[in-house]
Amino acid sequence: MSERQPIGEPDLHAYVDGLLDEAERRHVEDHLAEDPEAARLVADWQAQNESLRDAFAGHAVSRPSDARLVSSPAAAGAGSRRFAMAAAAAGLFVLGGLAGHFVPPLFEAPPQQVAAMDALPQEARNAYLIYASEVRHPVEVFADEETHLAAWLGKRLAIPDLKVPSLQSIGFRLVGGRLLPVADRPGAMFMYENEAGRRVTVLVGRNGDNRTTSFRFASASGIETFYWIDGDLGYAVTGDISRDVLQQIAEECYRQFPT
Repeated sequence: MSERQPIGEPDLHAYVDGLLDEAERRHVEDHLAEDPEAARLVADWQAQNESLRDAFAGHAVSRPSDARLVSSPAAAGAGSRRFAMAAAAAGLFVLGGLAGHFVPPLFEAPPQQVAAMDALPQEARNAYLIYASEVRHPVEVFADEETHLAAWLGKRLAIPDLKVPSLQSIGFRLVGGRLLPVADRPGAMFMYENEAGRRVTVLVGRNGDNRTTSFRFASASGIETFYWIDGDLGYAVTGDISRDVLQQIAEECYRQFPT
């Protein structure tokens, strides 16, 4: 019989999110029975997940496009997926709001979970570091050509109804956007700026190899990234801003991007 691997924080996160099979779940529960501190953390995460679940699930059921989801089994499946994503997001933002040592290290993932879009947060952070500090040429197409920007990038990413998210309600105006590679394929980056000159970027990438939908949070050297994968599309919001503001921006982008 092979020796059991020690339980780490990624295993606890997976347990809270209901991502483990029966044997893995029992292994974690055995560990929790022997580790009161780990059990307390898990209980806290589960309780806080419940307190946020309704807020995120509300976006899934209130989107105008959801009215069309009952017209076919395929559409119904898409609606269920969006609802599941919203529920998972609630748990993610709870974890993101905890102390730093509770959050898994940036880009860390067990080998079996590595997928083509796992590079998304790193590429989003790199794009932010390169372009957010650029003064004269931060974007290729500026905000005064927003319609052209959406059509151009939508065509390159094969997203006919791509919409440039509006973040005015959060205090960020659109600077513009650009085409850039994401996982060796065409990707889109939108840049925003607030009155203080603080910038955030929103990255969109497509990869046909994606088969899972998940929400994750990454942080390194003060740069925060929240990213999620919906079908074969990946999204990432990055900035040198507080997690509270990052949450608001990610929530708004999630609500506005096409299903």
